[in-house]
Amino acid sequence: MTTKATIAQIGRHVDQEVLIEGWLWNKRSSGKIAFLNVRDGTGFIQGVVVKEEAPELFELAKSLTQESSIRVTGKVRAEERAASGYELNITGVEVVSNTIDYPITPKEHGVDFLMDNRHLWIRSPRQRAVLKIRAEIIRGMRDFLDSNGFTQVDPPIITPSSAEGTTNLFEIEYVNGEKAYLSQSGQLYMEAAALALGKVYSFGPTFRAEKSKTRKHMIEFWMIEPEMAYIEHAENMAIQEAFVKHTIRHILDNCQQELKALQRDVAALERVVSEKFPVITYEEAVKILNEKGIEFAYGEDFGAPHETELTNHFDLPVFVEKWPAQIKAFYMQPDPENPNLVLGADLLAPEGYGEIIGGSQRIHDHDLLKSRMEEHGLGESYAWYLDLRKYGSVPHSGFGIGLERTISWICGLDHVRETIMMPRLLYRLYP
Repeated sequence: MTTKATIAQIGRHVDQEVLIEGWLWNKRSSGKIAFLNVRDGTGFIQGVVVKEEAPELFELAKSLTQESSIRVTGKVRAEERAASGYELNITGVEVVSNTIDYPITPKEHGVDFLMDNRHLWIRSPRQRAVLKIRAEIIRGMRDFLDSNGFTQVDPPIITPSSAEGTTNLFEIEYVNGEKAYLSQSGQLYMEAAALALGKVYSFGPTFRAEKSKTRKHMIEFWMIEPEMAYIEHAENMAIQEAFVKHTIRHILDNCQQELKALQRDVAALERVVSEKFPVITYEEAVKILNEKGIEFAYGEDFGAPHETELTNHFDLPVFVEKWPAQIKAFYMQPDPENPNLVLGADLLAPEGYGEIIGGSQRIHDHDLLKSRMEEHGLGESYAWYLDLRKYGSVPHSGFGIGLERTISWICGLDHVRETIMMPRLLYRLYP
């Protein structure tokens, strides 16, 4: 009896005959044996056809072209040398659709070529592994938040203003001719939700019209933004640390094959899970940079080289807290010990990946927030936000984590373009 199975489940069917519906990733032949590498979306497995045992099937196997869709039957056997731990002795192949001149061959291709063919490139073992880990990172993040009393709330994507009063906005014309913008952050709306539900989070796309070509920036990316009533700065950082550790633990437990396919150093991730994250002030960070011979003036924001130096100094994710108020957003709570600083922190990922989380305690005093908004020239479109400080205001905090930067770090990738199905970059809108 033949059982339909997926490659991910193949270990359940040792010494049984199975049917796998998938595609031919690649093939090779020794003259007497044909090796077919078959994929089905859940994984890859090598199938073997012996010429002496099945000459017609052997010839058919040799004639198959890369990425042809096929139904393969065969007997499963354990094989320690195989990446999956199993191999298939093929007894039958049904060709569903032949592929001619598949463009992505085993030879080296340039980045532009691969990006132009991103719709096909995602089929490769490496890209499949990244997208699988992306899905599991989302699952792990949601699991942490859902199991700790957070409620998911979906803020609007079309907004009348930005969260931080920035200029890198995608402007659109609303149906009545009024100006509107694609969201850069759901944070302000999540503050309203937190005062209704206590602990909330949003998960969705954000858009920033930044003319940046670095390996860390995209035009469209996804963010998870938790917001919490009655949570202050120190507890906010503790929650962020637990959140990151839970997510990485989830990946280490559920994505071993994918991490192996990416040749990721899992020891570095294990250390992140097991050790306490260092916490330094912005002033201490500046001192560390200057001691390393890097000229950096107090009051400036960090660039990628500065973040890399700081994380190399600790070789762990590090919180940099208590930033100068003038370089942070208008809504951040002042430090009671020094009102020129804010109770905010960035979490910098190690190995050169830099900032993955930005968070802070929010201003909860009506008059203080009003004066800050006036300083930043924020008008009537923020009146509802100021209302939150009139009606039941409490100390509250939150943070935002960039999904793609986090994936890039956990997977050990060189560029965020591989972390999402169809990246939107400064000069890339196709496919």
